[in-house]
This record gives sequence, structure tokens and C-alpha cells, in this order.
Amino acid sequence: SLLRSRDLAWLNNLMSSIYLPKAATGPVPAFLGLNFVGNQCVANDPGVPLTTRWVRSTYTKEKDNHADETSRGLHSSRWQVETVLMRGYATATAYYGDIEEDHPEGWKNGVRGELLRRSSKTQFAQDDWGAVSAWAWGLSRALDYLETDASVDAERVIVHGHSRLGKAALWAGAQDERFAIVISNNSGEGGASLMRRDFGETIAIANGWEPHRFCQNFRRYNHAANSLPVDSHLLIALAAPRPVYVASASEDLLADPKGEFLAAKAAEPVYRLFGKVGITSAEMPIPDRPIGNTVGYHLRTGKHDITGYDWAQYLEFADRRLRGQTALPNSSAPHSK
Repeated sequence: SLLRSRDLAWLNNLMSSIYLPKAATGPVPAFLGLNFVGNQCVANDPGVPLTTRWVRSTYTKEKDNHADETSRGLHSSRWQVETVLMRGYATATAYYGDIEEDHPEGWKNGVRGELLRRSSKTQFAQDDWGAVSAWAWGLSRALDYLETDASVDAERVIVHGHSRLGKAALWAGAQDERFAIVISNNSGEGGASLMRRDFGETIAIANGWEPHRFCQNFRRYNHAANSLPVDSHLLIALAAPRPVYVASASEDLLADPKGEFLAAKAAEPVYRLFGKVGITSAEMPIPDRPIGNTVGYHLRTGKHDITGYDWAQYLEFADRRLRGQTALPNSSAPHSK
């Protein structure tokens, strides 16, 4: 289905994929996230066209930044579409490269470049948005579309993301109160991990690898993390009183699992203001032992990835936080839209 923005005709070419439970008899809650390679990577579905936009060469057989058939279903293990549908949830996704390509010159072919050209400015200001903000903006525009789709319960849309797209999911959830739940998977620096810890992927490393992802002002703190006026626990707390889930992986030291746990824990005081319970444990849990209430957390055994274990926790968390509103339908098979 075509994803249309309320305010920018430029987004008319942004394609989304929506998978719905076959047995649904009414609007269903949905998981919404951006993908890394094009909608064809989410499931081995021949009906989904290959993206014609730029993709990272690490995902293409010919290393030429064009998607090919080897990318079809490439990240299906990260999406677990059939499992999600069997639990009564829809899955909606769009390609992040349709919003902005993920490289320093990507803004020229993305929403930031489009808006810059429409303004009187010729270059970005030091505090202008980076690519992560652009991707978060795209998630909100995707929710705009879902609000028009009668098959989706737009009041129960869960925004989620992995790695840099986990950063985008957190920022989308902070800015857009329509998202019912916010999920960060291995989002690391600039996402869920405490930046002042200066551990793993530090600010300097993040800005050195991919300087386009954040505003230029962020570079001032490359070697001055302790001077930051804010940190990631405040980003997480901006979602309050809505539920948030943060997930780490034991071997993903770049993302700083301890920093992600500490940030989720440090968001608790804001949740208490709303009468909500966050992470009750003062100690970081052992691997594969999920904890928390309105704020959830787990440390999964393994590497930087999204696995079936992660999805099992997200589905359980969503069931606990959303099932009390209306019963979720059961389904035996998916269909795509």
C-alpha cells in the first residue's frame, strides 16, 4: 500500500508493507518499524517488489548499492512475521532509505534535503536535525497512514527498532504520543545507553563513523561526554507514562548493555510521577531473565541482532500492556497488504 504524508507529496513514493492476521474480524494492534534493506527483506514474500533505492553495499550481492533477489527475506529472522501474526498483531514496515539514505550525502535524496530546498537556507544549522530524526519523522508519517487504515487499531501501534533504527524508534516515541508502546533493541549510543558512561560506541566513535545521523552540535561532546546537559534516561522518560521496553545483548559491548539497563532504570522517577512502576530491580539481570513493569528490560545471550527470544519478550510485554483494553484475536495464517 502507498504511504502518504499529510503534508509532503514527496513521500508519495514511500512504500510500506503491512501484514495482517488472516482471522482478524476487526482492527488489530500493530508493530511498526523501519527496515534496513527494503520491504523485501522482512519476509520471503515474492509479492513484495525489490526496492529501487540505494541500499548499503553489505546487503547486495554485487556490492553496487542496488537490491537484488538475495535480499528477499534476508532479515526475516529479525521480524518473525508469522509469529507476530499468530499472536494477533499486524506488522507494518517501511524502508528507512526511502526517508533518507544512510550515508553522509544521503540527505540530498531524503526528506531533510527536500525541506532544506524548500526553505531559504542553503546548508544545515548546527542544531538542525540529523538522519535519526528524519527516520523518526518517517515513523510518525507511517502512523499517519495507519490511522486511515480500518484494519489497524491506530491507538495500539507499537513502534520498535534495532540498532540505529532503535535510536529512531526512541526518538519517534518521545515526540509522538500516539505510539502506544516504544521498543528499543540494541540501540546503543544516541539511543538507550547512557552517553556519559563513555563506554563502547562513544560519542566520538558514533560521530566519526556516521556523522550524518545526529545534529552537528553533538560533535562538541566527542571528548566531553560529562558535559552533556542531558542523557539517554531522559530520552526514555519522554515516553512516560506509556510503556517502554529496552533490550540488550550480552556480546554487544559497543551498544553498552549495562548503560542501556542503567538508563532504563534511571527513567523510573518520571514513571513514578504518573503512578507507574518501572524496573523494580536495582541490579542488572542475568542474561535471558526479563524484568520490569511499565518499563521492561532484558539482556539476551548473544550478539547485536534481533532474535526469536527478543520477539517473545516484546509480544509478552505487548500482551500485558495492551490486552487489558480489548482481547486480541487469534490467527492461523497471515495475509499481506
